[in-house]
Amino acid sequence: MNRKELPWIAGLAAGLVTVGVLAGLSRRRSAALMASAANRFLAALTPKQRAACTFGFEDEQRFDWHFLPRSRKGLPLKELDARQRQLAHDLLKTGLSQRGYLKATNVIALEAVLRALSGQAERDPELYYFTIFGIPSPNDPWGWRVEGHHLSLNYTVVNGKMVATTPAFFGADPAEVGRGPRQGLRVLGAEEDIARELLLSLDQQQRAVAIFDSEAPPDILTVATKTTDPLAPVGIQAGQLRQGQVSLLLRLLEEYAASMPASLAAERLEQVRRAGLEQVCFGWAGGIERGEGHYYRVQGPTFLIEYDNTQDNANHIHTVWRDFNGDFGIDLLREHYRDTPHKHYSRAQSS
Repeated sequence: MNRKELPWIAGLAAGLVTVGVLAGLSRRRSAALMASAANRFLAALTPKQRAACTFGFEDEQRFDWHFLPRSRKGLPLKELDARQRQLAHDLLKTGLSQRGYLKATNVIALEAVLRALSGQAERDPELYYFTIFGIPSPNDPWGWRVEGHHLSLNYTVVNGKMVATTPAFFGADPAEVGRGPRQGLRVLGAEEDIARELLLSLDQQQRAVAIFDSEAPPDILTVATKTTDPLAPVGIQAGQLRQGQVSLLLRLLEEYAASMPASLAAERLEQVRRAGLEQVCFGWAGGIERGEGHYYRVQGPTFLIEYDNTQDNANHIHTVWRDFNGDFGIDLLREHYRDTPHKHYSRAQSS
């Protein structure tokens, strides 16, 4: 570790502490907003619709997430009337910041762009499914998911105050719209640009450490597994970066976290800080220039961000944030079941 850079890391991390303390005061509000919106949505459904979109909290369906265009359980936008659709979007908004909601709705809108460009009728912006697991309440664990092609947002709420937000997947195809009414749209442009700016800021010696392969993998390596373990430690550690480079790494982390409401984003960043910001690694594979296939990952002791842009002539992005012990609220549930008597034990307890 480069000890000269530690003061910069400590100073930046201290800022995250302050944000994290403030976030703790509003996490309960986020959980309450989610429960209220979920209950309003459920109350507006017919019995048949409600049966289609609700599962028990311990049902294995909660862990069956994906980001490909495939059949899914849940209730799609296509089967909702105007009022129900608005209530579904109201629920989605409780799990995202304004920036994140715009990003999610643009991912959905890209299905229409892709259909127009490819002629594939199965690309449908109305095939995004809402699913609720358990009963939304301030006491019992429950969860919800919004999912379709290139979007999978998974939330777990525990004790009405703790919210898990991973796995969180955003994709974009095309990564940059080349023609038509939405020409120039880059839904995940910041995720690409900040990472490349960080890479290009490295000197020759640093870059030799950061670039771990000259060829990018064809997709994110963790795909859609239920749980994930740390990948091989590759790339350059934050402790080896200069002040401005650490700031770029934090900007990249913040870009991913900022899709969630401010309190949940701050909690994510606080978890990164607690686990050791200086241990976070940034690794790159593939080409450096725009238009060349590339991949990167940002990995710390507790989390992993993967980004891949190799398909369709490097114009097709997949991104995901995973928590090694926190996907689907596993860590929160362990704490909950340890401190709260229950007659039955969930899958999370025995994981």
